[in-house]
Amino acid sequence: MKTDNLQSVHASKQPVPVQQPGSLSDAELLTQLLHTGRNKSQDLRVAERLLHYFGGLRGLQIASRLPNSEREGLNDHSAMQLRVANELVSRQLKQSLQRGISLTSPATTMEYLQTVLRDRRREIFTCIFLDTRHRVLAAEDLFQGSIDGACVYPRIVAERALRLSAAAVIVAHNHPSGVSEPSLADQAITRRLKDALLLLEIRLLDHFVIGDGLPVSMASRGML
Repeated sequence: MKTDNLQSVHASKQPVPVQQPGSLSDAELLTQLLHTGRNKSQDLRVAERLLHYFGGLRGLQIASRLPNSEREGLNDHSAMQLRVANELVSRQLKQSLQRGISLTSPATTMEYLQTVLRDRRREIFTCIFLDTRHRVLAAEDLFQGSIDGACVYPRIVAERALRLSAAAVIVAHNHPSGVSEPSLADQAITRRLKDALLLLEIRLLDHFVIGDGLPVSMASRGML
C-alpha cells in the first residue's frame, strides 16, 4: 500500500512536457508574449481577437507603432511588448552583419534588410559596406525621406565608402507603399551609384528594394 502511494507521488511529480515555440500557433505564441497572469484560456481568446482584428502578426507589429488612438484594442503595455520583440529580432540579425562577419549568405542579408526596412513609414536608404573579402565594415542608414521617396546622393555614399576603406557596397531602400518593384527612379539612381563607385574602384554588388513581399534584387534582375 505504501509502495503504491510512493509510486503515485513520484508519478505526480513527473515534469510536464514543454511545447517548443515552433510548434505553437500564432495565437499561442502571442499569448506567451502578452501573458497577463490571468486565466490562460482568456489570454488566448484575447490573442485570437487581436490577430483577427489587425490581420495577423505583421498587422499587429505595424499597429504597435501607431498612436494609442489608432490601435483600438491594443493597449500601451502590449504595444511595447510587441515593439521589444521586434527590436530583439532586429538586433539579432544586425549582429549577424556586425563588423568582421563575412557575408556568405544572401538570405541573411535579405532577412536583415526586410526586418529593419519593410514596415518603416518613411523611405530609408541603407548601405552595407564590405572589405575585399566581403566582410562587413558597417551597416548604416544614410538617407531618409518622405512617404514617397528619399533623396540619395551618390557622392555621400562614395565618401563614406572611402572613409571606411570599403571595396564593395550593398544598398537597399524600402517602398512604404508596399510595392517591391523597382521604379525608373530606382534604376536611375542605381546606375549613378554604380558609376560613382566604379571611379573609386569600389563595386556596387546589389540594390535591394523592400516591400510587402520578397525583397527584389536588382542585380538578379540584370539592372546593375
